Amino acid sequence: MAERQRQVEQAKLEMMRRILTPEARERLAKVRMAYPDVAAAVEDQLIQLLQMGRIQDQIDDNTLKAILRKISPQRRDIKIERV
Repeated sequence: MAERQRQVEQAKLEMMRRILTPEARERLAKVRMAYPDVAAAVEDQLIQLLQMGRIQDQIDDNTLKAILRKISPQRRDIKIERV
């Protein structure tokens, strides 16, 4: 079971290496540290697009930023007022 999961992770990393530029991979790694669920959603979406043949070129950092803006949850402004 653990071996199978390791193989799946290895295949996922290899796909990300093929479709993302080094800068985009670095950004996704930083997002993974802060928001692992968002990074997983982006990876799943990119793999799905690759399998459907909709990704022709490597995805650069600016394109990844646009994808992250669409997927990431909306930020809320929090105000603390002291009385």
